[in-house]
Amino acid sequence: MFMTLPTLLTWARIVAIPLIVGIFYLPLDTPTRNLTASVLFVAVALTDWLDGYLARRLNQTSAFGAFLDPVADKILVCATLLILLQLGRVDVFIALVIIGREITISALREWMAQIGASRSVAVHMLGKLKTAAQMTAIPFLLFDGKLFGVIDTHFWGTILIIAASLLTIWSMVYYMKKAVPEIRAKVR
Repeated sequence: MFMTLPTLLTWARIVAIPLIVGIFYLPLDTPTRNLTASVLFVAVALTDWLDGYLARRLNQTSAFGAFLDPVADKILVCATLLILLQLGRVDVFIALVIIGREITISALREWMAQIGASRSVAVHMLGKLKTAAQMTAIPFLLFDGKLFGVIDTHFWGTILIIAASLLTIWSMVYYMKKAVPEIRAKVR
C-alpha cells in the first residue's frame, strides 16, 4: 500500500512542504513570493481531501495511509506557521498553541491506540472546524494583501487564525476529557 495513488498524493504533499518554505528564500519580489506560496499551499491542501476521497473510492485505504496523512497535514501546518511567524504575520503565542496542540493530540492518540482506546479520541467536528479555519487562514496570511483588490487577506487571515487557535484549545480540551476516563480505567 506504499505506492497507491492516494498514498502518492500524501507523499507529494510532504515533498511540497520544502517548496513552500523555499519560495520565501528565492530572489523574487514579495507579492510574487506571497502569491506563489499561497497558490502552492492551496493546491497541496486540496490533495488532503483528494487522497482521502480516492482512498475510499478506489478501496485503497491502509493503515500506512491513515498514519501518513495526518503526519503530512501536521508538518504542512507547522512549517507554514513557522514561516508566518518569521514574516511577522502570526503571533508566537498562536503558533505555540497550534503546534503544541498538534504534538499533544498526536501523542494522546498514540497512547490511546496502545491501550486499545483509540475510538475515544477519534476525529470530532471540533477538530474538523479547527482544520477548516487554519487551512483557510494560512493561505490568506501567506498572501498578505488584497485578494481581487477587495478582500484584505491579512485581516481575515488574522481573524481566522485566532478562531483556529480558540478551536484548537477547545478541541484539545474535548479530546482530553474523552481520554481521561479511558486512561484512568487502564492505569489502575
